Amino acid sequence: MSQEIKDLYPNFKLGVIQYKHIEVGVSPQMLQGRLRLFQESIYFDLQNLSINEVEGIKEWRSIFKQFGTDPSKYRPSIEALYRRIQKQTYLPSINSGVDVNNFFSLQYQVPIGIYDMDKLDGSVIISIGHEEDSYTGLNNRAISLVNKLVSKDSKGAFGSPYVDSNRAPITEQTTNALQLIYLRPSLHGSNALELTKSLKEMFIQIHGGEATYSVISE
Repeated sequence: MSQEIKDLYPNFKLGVIQYKHIEVGVSPQMLQGRLRLFQESIYFDLQNLSINEVEGIKEWRSIFKQFGTDPSKYRPSIEALYRRIQKQTYLPSINSGVDVNNFFSLQYQVPIGIYDMDKLDGSVIISIGHEEDSYTGLNNRAISLVNKLVSKDSKGAFGSPYVDSNRAPITEQTTNALQLIYLRPSLHGSNALELTKSLKEMFIQIHGGEATYSVISE
C-alpha cells in the first residue's frame, strides 16, 4: 500500500487473499440460488431506503471523496451493484469465482476485486492513480484513473474499486487468483481479519485449492 494512501486515510484497510490450484467453473445451484435470493432481499430493502443511506455505500462514497474522486460521477463498484438491483437488473451468474465475489461484495457492502494471478506480473501495490494511469475496463470503456484507487503490477494498473480492467479477469481457466477486499475503514481490525478469513473459507469450499490471507492496514 502506498504512503499516499496512508497519509490521506490512516484507517484504510485491505483484505488480501491468494489462491492456488483452484478450479473455477459453473456456479453450483446453491450459490446461484443464494445470490438471486439475496439480490431480491436487497431490492425489497431499497424500497424504503435510499442508496446513499446504505452504510457501506455511504462510507465508500466518503473514501472516494477523500482521494479526490467525485462519487456521484464515478461510483464505487458496490454502489453500482446496488443500483442495478434497485432497477431489478439482477446480476447474472458468470462463473463460480465471480459469483462468490459478488455475493460477498453485496453482503458486506464493500468493493472486492478478483484477478487471475497468472495474468499479473511482479509485485502488486495499491496506490492513487495519476495522469499516466488508464486502462480498458470490464465495461469495454477507456477508464482514466486519475485520483482513483488503483492496483498496479509491473505492467501498470489493472484494478480499481471503481471498475476493473479487462486484463486479468477470473475465468474457468484460472487456477491461481488474487482477491482484494476493500474493507470499510470503520471495521475493527479483528473483525476485518475474520471477514477476510470467512470469504477465503467459502471460496476454498467451492473451488478447492489452498489459500493464504491477511489484512493490510498500515
